[in-house]
Amino acid sequence: MSLIGRKVKKKYIFLVTFCLLIFTVYLGLTFGAVPISLQDIWQVLVAKADDRYESIIIDLRLPRIIIGLLVGACLATSGALLQGVMKNPLADPGIIGVSAGGGLMAIITMLIFPQYSYLLPVMAFIGAFATTIVIYLLAWENGASTIKIILAGVAMNALLGAVMNGVMVIYSDRVQSVISWLSGGLNGRSWYHLEFMYPYAIVGLLLSFFAIKPINIILLGDESAKLLGQNVELMRLLLILLASFLAGIAVSVSGLIGFVGLVVPHFIRLLIGEDYRMLLPLSMLGGAILVVFADTIARTMFEPIELPVGILLACIGAPFFLFLLRRKRVM
Repeated sequence: MSLIGRKVKKKYIFLVTFCLLIFTVYLGLTFGAVPISLQDIWQVLVAKADDRYESIIIDLRLPRIIIGLLVGACLATSGALLQGVMKNPLADPGIIGVSAGGGLMAIITMLIFPQYSYLLPVMAFIGAFATTIVIYLLAWENGASTIKIILAGVAMNALLGAVMNGVMVIYSDRVQSVISWLSGGLNGRSWYHLEFMYPYAIVGLLLSFFAIKPINIILLGDESAKLLGQNVELMRLLLILLASFLAGIAVSVSGLIGFVGLVVPHFIRLLIGEDYRMLLPLSMLGGAILVVFADTIARTMFEPIELPVGILLACIGAPFFLFLLRRKRVM
């Protein structure tokens, strides 16, 4: 395909993705226990002439959708960054234990130090970042081995899961408040939660655009990057820091939602290749679409019961993960 042809194709993919984002938000506002038409949504959001559905749209669905957009964008961006830094398409924050590290610190904060719940994003970030560094060091042997990263991540995931269970057993009298959070979901999320997370999420997503050039350089190979005068290890450390921050922010509000960081960047990579100038922003949009769309299905499929979106995404992500393992080019 010619250069002009590739540019037209990429613009077309951006346009389609953006249209899908708008359509997904529309579905999220429309579907639910009380179906609401587009005309009624317009009346509530713009015309301010009909308040029959105002509480449902303004108080329930809109904040949930915006949180879903931010959570999906953060998780997919975190996965894209980790995959680029580690040069491994299996480096999802949920699979290699980064989300579990953030989740452990979030649970400790909620169960043991509930008076400091306003520090949840910071604590989740600390847990996610510390876990990532441990995994990276365990996998290091004259460079980061991709196989060791996965094995160390799976082991850390199991270990942190066991510690979380231990904490919940010890504080079993308070555990009811975190059960739904552990399944990963957006049920009950409100403007309070959005106000709580959006400053961190916006900052993290904006900072990720500064990671595009360093990751493209890292993908050339360590030796080539060093010949270009880059400090490869420092770049890796900063990018891992950013990826952990984004995963921690998402986990602190939505709980343990897995596979978004795995599925979305890999699917985008199959469409447009490795260039992070396209891959990163498309992953943001793709992650936002996937989480909001999956949440809409999860809360309408078994009405009046709401299925946690983390369970639904695990049903999608696990087969996709096995598909990746079957591919010869994964490692």
